[in-house]
Amino acid sequence: MTLDNITLPELERDALTEIVNIGVSRAASSLRKMIGDQVLLSVPSIDVVSQRRAARLISEREVSELVAVRQDFSGPFSGRALLIFPEINSLELVRAVTGGALTAQEVLDLEHEALAETGNIILNSCLATMANMLKRSLTMTIPEVLRGSGDMLFEIYEGVPAEGLVLFLYIDFAVRKHDIRGYIAMIMDLPSLAILKDLLEEFVARVVDGDV
Repeated sequence: MTLDNITLPELERDALTEIVNIGVSRAASSLRKMIGDQVLLSVPSIDVVSQRRAARLISEREVSELVAVRQDFSGPFSGRALLIFPEINSLELVRAVTGGALTAQEVLDLEHEALAETGNIILNSCLATMANMLKRSLTMTIPEVLRGSGDMLFEIYEGVPAEGLVLFLYIDFAVRKHDIRGYIAMIMDLPSLAILKDLLEEFVARVVDGDV
């Protein structure tokens, strides 16, 4: 398994996509309870890419600065989870989550807290679901809110090799009729991704045997 040639077999990729979809559905349900309105989140696909490629994918799609909620996770496999928005969408998300009745200054004042809470709900739901369905447990740090470029968020530094791989997901939000796009990214090193691949193989075998 190398950085340039990493693949998940189709069954494992489908299993991971389904697991993350369940996690995102649970996150949507939690957000709906928090804000008292319908929340729709979609996860259409998963890509496994290098950190440099993940940063490039973001920069190709987004011209504005980025805002991210970051949480580290550890357990059988470890890494860093990011929920990433274009900066303009982050304020839109805060307006949606807070009901749209705040002034521009109040939105700015609440942005950090609202983003951290939203990111915590979404990332925790995805990772907790993943751990539960793979019959493992993960520990997560408290959420941090970051701002910067794709290179900064994915820790791409001049002259320093980026050793990790990224599970990269594009997601669409619909909250209170606000359409908000964002990304979920999980940065893991090769040993962690190898363990995750093995656990997905075990999960697929349990599904085939009817023992989930």
